Amino acid sequence: MITNLLRRRWLYPVLSIVMVVGIAFGQPLVAQAISWGDLIRGGIQVIQGIQLSRLNDAQETDLGRQINSELTSSQVRIVRDRALTDYVNEIGQRLAANSTRPNIRYTFQVVDQNSINAFATVGGFVYVHRGLLNAADNEAQVASVIGHEIGHIAGKHALKQMRQTAVQQGLLAAGGLDRSTAVNLGVQVALRLPNSRRDEYEADQLGLQTMGRAGYAQSEAVAFMRKLLNSASPPTFLANHPATSDRITRLQQLIAQNPTPGRAGLDPASYRARLR
Repeated sequence: MITNLLRRRWLYPVLSIVMVVGIAFGQPLVAQAISWGDLIRGGIQVIQGIQLSRLNDAQETDLGRQINSELTSSQVRIVRDRALTDYVNEIGQRLAANSTRPNIRYTFQVVDQNSINAFATVGGFVYVHRGLLNAADNEAQVASVIGHEIGHIAGKHALKQMRQTAVQQGLLAAGGLDRSTAVNLGVQVALRLPNSRRDEYEADQLGLQTMGRAGYAQSEAVAFMRKLLNSASPPTFLANHPATSDRITRLQQLIAQNPTPGRAGLDPASYRARLR
């Protein structure tokens, strides 16, 4: 009898884990958002849905990869020029390594559109339009934009927007979001929903700090924003952001308060050569 009792005590936990695994892999909408550790620690509660407020780095990166797949398959066309992509990735990785969130894997891509724009999604995915690269005078100006987008990722602004949107649209159940809904929200946030004034200012500050640590000339963040503001037709993404003149003033104040000696990225000739 004692032997049978011991066998049952051993068997019950194993059966519980088997049941949890069976449920998880029987629901493909959420299976990719969890790990074996999640299953063992959290049981059935964890596998009910994606909990946007409790994603670890690996889960956030996986969600970003799924959002990227949807974006690049149906929403945006990615440039397949290897040299150009490598150059943008080189700038981005230099900045990411000096950001306040260097411990995730970043992916930098060029969108084949002539509009002046850039955006980021969760998990380290950054998109820069070809038009922005053509509009910039030098590498430091591009670095200022990429640094700003990395600032959004460091602040987890897209995740916050996704949670807020899910609540507003009545999509957030007690068990979280199913994967397809989370991916659709991520696409919606990336392409259509502007960031709040507070998030933009935070991304400006984080991006400027990242530029300085990476050795780039911080003054070019101001120069590029001023150039876009004074252009014949300012880009749409500036219209959706806080007043550009206010952002310029704030950037100038931040630079004056904590100047850095970086002078990298100022040569226009070498920049144009890398774009060819």
